[in-house]
Amino acid sequence: MGQLPEYAWSQAAPTLRGLVSGYSGYRTHGPPGVHHGLPSGHVTLVVCLSGTLDVVGVPGPPRPPRSFTSAVGGLHDGPVVMAHDGHQYGVHLDLTWRGARALLGLPASELAGDVADLAAVLGGRARELGERLAGAPTWRGRFRILDDTLAELVDHGRDGPPPEVAQAWRRLRETGGRLAIGELAQELGWSRRHLGERFRRETGLSPKTAARVIRFERACRLLRSPRRPSQAETAAECGYSDQAHLAREFRDLGGTTATRWLGEFPFVQDRAAVSEPG
Repeated sequence: MGQLPEYAWSQAAPTLRGLVSGYSGYRTHGPPGVHHGLPSGHVTLVVCLSGTLDVVGVPGPPRPPRSFTSAVGGLHDGPVVMAHDGHQYGVHLDLTWRGARALLGLPASELAGDVADLAAVLGGRARELGERLAGAPTWRGRFRILDDTLAELVDHGRDGPPPEVAQAWRRLRETGGRLAIGELAQELGWSRRHLGERFRRETGLSPKTAARVIRFERACRLLRSPRRPSQAETAAECGYSDQAHLAREFRDLGGTTATRWLGEFPFVQDRAAVSEPG
């Protein structure tokens, strides 16, 4: 009989709220496979406790496969494709786009559409974090290490994002990505062009693309929720014109179908999908 998979999840410490949505821990055993990391409103950190994270595809032009022991991925509007041998053991952190600047010292735009070695961003702290996490005997202990490490990284004197960009993101999230960008610009007192420039400079996405990703992420959360609505029900609830519209979004943004994604090898992102980014 094979080993049972392990999954754990925790919110970040209160002092990190608004910067970190949560932590997930996973240890799985099964057949080799491929996982599509779907677009979301999070900047994602992964620290492997054994093996590597093998990225075989990212949005944009083709790139050679890359392997990481720890990695950070920015906001993206296409799938990040990861191959695995069936054995995965690590921790997954969901940072908000504001958390990228506060914790990593750079705007989320500098990470957009790609996956980078965490050591290239944090230097020796990345290796130290991996060693401390691997040495902890419990998930609870690992999550405490994450709280402590991230609290040390927060630079309270670092300039934050423009308040208008934060408000724009908040309004897009509140409306499930259905707010017209022209109306959003009017609310902020900015031109559409100025909003687009400032928003992209901070997040790496245009407001229109961010709205699309937010609505798609909401649909993914619903499909993964305990009540398991049908794809037609999900499409209607999220404001898609019909199920075919949602299917096209899965193909364009996810590189797969909803049915195939739901049936993929269980991955930590599935658990993380229940929380909304700030």
